[in-house]
Amino acid sequence: MTAFASATGTCQGYGWTWDLRSVNGKGLDLRLRVPDWIDGLEAAIRARLGSAMTRGNVNLSLRVQSEDRTGQLTLNTATLEDILSAMAQVEARAMETGVTLAPATAADLLALRGVLDTTSAVQDTTGLRDALLQDLEPVLNSFLKMRQGEGAALAAVLSDQLEQIAALTDQAAQAANARQARMADTLRRQLARVTDHNDAVAPERVAQELAVIAVKSDVTEELDRLRAHIIAAHALLEQGGPVGRKLDFLTQEFNREANTLCSKAQDSGLSAVGLELKAVIDQMREQVQNVE
Repeated sequence: MTAFASATGTCQGYGWTWDLRSVNGKGLDLRLRVPDWIDGLEAAIRARLGSAMTRGNVNLSLRVQSEDRTGQLTLNTATLEDILSAMAQVEARAMETGVTLAPATAADLLALRGVLDTTSAVQDTTGLRDALLQDLEPVLNSFLKMRQGEGAALAAVLSDQLEQIAALTDQAAQAANARQARMADTLRRQLARVTDHNDAVAPERVAQELAVIAVKSDVTEELDRLRAHIIAAHALLEQGGPVGRKLDFLTQEFNREANTLCSKAQDSGLSAVGLELKAVIDQMREQVQNVE
């Protein structure tokens, strides 16, 4: 489900900006970009988001900056020495193999992660972390409210599609009843041709063939299961909560019954209803992918 929320805040001489958004996804994929110098922050945010939703590709970005600009940037000499040592090894290996490397500038080195420390003078980030987690709640609530609004709209769309499926199921039942007289007449003509040319046909054999044809063309079970799936889907929509995966499974069952109905149709009218039924079910399946 799609949603978006953003906010800003300040505390302990720091200012920050939240950006939280999501798009549709079959599972829950959390992608976080948060400062790694605040101990325990990412794990806490990941746990909170994971408890609030079960589906969607969710991206959260948090930018934290010190409001005290003096001494904000600190050169991490240990990291810089490690990088210079690694560069020396790479250059030596390049000379051995005859490879020419472009020279690195100071700006290139400063852009590498860990060379510049932006943590300022803060040693204990517990208070800042707690303030950020507290500030996350209204952002998350706004985000979830937007998802709930989309969910309510999707519920109305899905309910309408279920009504269409129910109406088409009734039409399929009527078409199946209407074809019985035509199928019976066709069978009588075919049997007459067989018995007229072969007096040795056993009545038992004829009865067996008729039974097989009847079973292959009977769509009563498919129609009954379609009606049962409609009831189950309506119940899930009324239940609320994260029901996307269950609805996804139901749409697969809807499609299975519609396919069987079409394969058993043996009638243009019933086939037409079955194809229309498949089209509505496919539309419903696409919408279900957006449900939490």
